[in-house]
Amino acid sequence: MTLTAVDLPQLSDAGQSLYEDALKHYPAQALVRLDTLASNMSHMVHMTAQRAMEAGVKAPEVMGVVKADAYGHGLVPTALAALAGGATWLGTAQAREALNLRHAGITPERAHILAWMFSAAMSPFDELIHEDIDIAVGSLRDIERVALAAHMEHKRARVHVQLETGFGRNGFTRDDLPCAIEKLVAAHENGLIDVIGVMSHLAVADAPNSEEAVDVTNMQIANFNTMVETMQSAGIHPEVRHLANTAATLTRPEIYYDLVRPGIGLYGYEPDTAMGTPGDYGITPAMTLQAQLGTIKDLPAGHGISYGRTYITEHDTSTADMPVGYADGIHRSASGFNPLGSQRISHMGGPVKVRLGDGNSKIVHISGRVCMDQSVLDLHGNAEEMGIHEGDTVLLFGPGRGAVFGEPTADDWARSADTISYEIFTCLRNRIPRLYLGAHEVLSESDISLIENVIPGRVLS
Repeated sequence: MTLTAVDLPQLSDAGQSLYEDALKHYPAQALVRLDTLASNMSHMVHMTAQRAMEAGVKAPEVMGVVKADAYGHGLVPTALAALAGGATWLGTAQAREALNLRHAGITPERAHILAWMFSAAMSPFDELIHEDIDIAVGSLRDIERVALAAHMEHKRARVHVQLETGFGRNGFTRDDLPCAIEKLVAAHENGLIDVIGVMSHLAVADAPNSEEAVDVTNMQIANFNTMVETMQSAGIHPEVRHLANTAATLTRPEIYYDLVRPGIGLYGYEPDTAMGTPGDYGITPAMTLQAQLGTIKDLPAGHGISYGRTYITEHDTSTADMPVGYADGIHRSASGFNPLGSQRISHMGGPVKVRLGDGNSKIVHISGRVCMDQSVLDLHGNAEEMGIHEGDTVLLFGPGRGAVFGEPTADDWARSADTISYEIFTCLRNRIPRLYLGAHEVLSESDISLIENVIPGRVLS
């Protein structure tokens, strides 16, 4: 008999069959709750409307940011869940992501889509214009190429102007802006471009308790407002001003403007652990990552584990091979070292929840270096006595209060790997199948069919 540390909902016979097929396909699975994604979006839609009303300003529209394969959660299913939760815009970085949404069946009547990352010389602006996808421009070459594509398509391009307000990344600087305005006005007068929006991005809005960070954010806001006024004085009046990312959506209602762009908040995490936990903001992590144990063996005290002997067993113990590694997106920096190992340092590896034979559970950690296709867990006890078996399903992360409470989250993995939760999700490789739960609670049958057309056999009911 095998045990599972993951609590699955009751599945239909068809859903159970799909689940078992996924376990045969690969020894790890990412379970994504579409109802949770929709709930997170709905929460942010209602929260921003309430705060806008309190501030006496118009409620903003809300964009679901689904770039990077929806932060590893799956592009099309997540986009549909965001729309079900009340989003009216979808945001992507790459052009191909935006086109995939249109090709999947998300029409212009249903959602605006914005793409903002381009190589001006080669990006498919003609396809974007043809599919009614909004295009963010941040260089003079962008404007020129978009205008040329619009001319070839005999159709006006919907453009958002990116402003560099202090992030040091995309967009026109104050010095660049006059020349950009000149080109935008000419392209508009020639029937090639409509300036729909103006946007920028905040560098440190995720540190609202830092006086220095707040000052920097205030400086960026002031720069944004000044540059928008410059555009308006030149006759360019964007309909949609947008600046607020997740952090600002949660903490800065005065800059909601016309549209907010929550990214990580859609997926149920706070932008930085310094801001608190997801529960502080009424959102819930939507992804659970699980794996099935491979080989279990007994090892004596003093036995090395994995490359470099960075971890040496302190006592007689059992170890379990977990057949996922850095080729799956399990960070090598989440390896576990102990002072007996060759590096003579302690580093807690990524936490994993295992179920015991008596019905209880325990947290163990990656021990030794993460390998390409596998990681090793020191079970700190005898596996047979504890009732741990090959084939047991273990939990790497999911919703919960944290590993210290026996509920490991992506934030715990981020701390172990010295990174952020965003990277934990987005690095998960596609050889780990994504399985979708809660779809029938929030999506129409036609939307579920759209998912099935893109990734058949992944929606569990």
